[in-house]
Amino acid sequence: MNSSKNSSGGRHQGKKGPQKSSTNKTGATRKYSDSSKSKTFRKSSETDDKRGAQNFSKKKFDSKRKFTDRSTDKPKVASTSKSNDSDGIRLNKYIANAGICSRREADVFINAGSAMVNGKIVTEMGYKVQPTDEVKFDGSLINPEKKRYVLLNKPKNFITTMDDDRGRKTVMELIANASKERIYPVGRLDRNTTGLLLFTNDGEMAKKLTHPKSGIQKLYHASLDKKLTMADLQKIAEGFMMEDRRVLVDEISYIHNEPKTEIGVKIHSGRNRIVRKIFEHFNYNVVKLDRVLFAGLTKKDLPRGHWRHLTEMEVNTLKML
Repeated sequence: MNSSKNSSGGRHQGKKGPQKSSTNKTGATRKYSDSSKSKTFRKSSETDDKRGAQNFSKKKFDSKRKFTDRSTDKPKVASTSKSNDSDGIRLNKYIANAGICSRREADVFINAGSAMVNGKIVTEMGYKVQPTDEVKFDGSLINPEKKRYVLLNKPKNFITTMDDDRGRKTVMELIANASKERIYPVGRLDRNTTGLLLFTNDGEMAKKLTHPKSGIQKLYHASLDKKLTMADLQKIAEGFMMEDRRVLVDEISYIHNEPKTEIGVKIHSGRNRIVRKIFEHFNYNVVKLDRVLFAGLTKKDLPRGHWRHLTEMEVNTLKML
């Protein structure tokens, strides 16, 4: 901000024009009188409108004080925000990092009362969120980490767990370089089952994709130790009782142009090892089991043991399921 300077102003006609004060570079106060014949400038003495000079000096001081306050307020806020990130993170940045909107848009939402910290609405711009604070946006709990969605084509002999005290290989080793954020597997695939496995730090989506009521479909390619009879295929398709619970599959069929040992099973149940248990119930052993579809995601262009990030369109599709 630039401070304004007083100027002498325009001319005033008449024998006795109005008197004005001006300040030169040295701070000396001058005044001028305007007559029809000539203009003269002279330094004001202490006797020339002493009270007016005092008032001007007071205004000048007040003006400078106000300017100084305004000029130092903004840098302090910016400096504090920048240097004290270890003590917290600005609320608008927290919301932006959660992937909800930009920082500028977050300011508008904060001002409108859309943000809550520890159960209280916060409208203060520059409010610092601490690591232990609980932040909600429009009533939903948010996380400052950027949401990540990684799809892995899991190979055999890897277990679906974060770590293993027995030293076995885990799926986390395969996606170690996929994200700076800590991501977790959505559901499970047993050690000998291959195929699609999703990882994310979006807890709300993970919960939706694993909840039975969501009806998320999974398609498996099962290779059996012997041909599946038409009678058994029909029984599985119609539903049956197993372990005192009724088991229903969405679809089951022979895989086209393959031996009758190759079966496709579409199911939305999340029960542990459910596909293997279905065939074991009818005295078939599953030699290979591969998940080829999960919540509409496929293995196309994703070799075994490799991973990729979901596209924005794929993420939006999952959110609408």
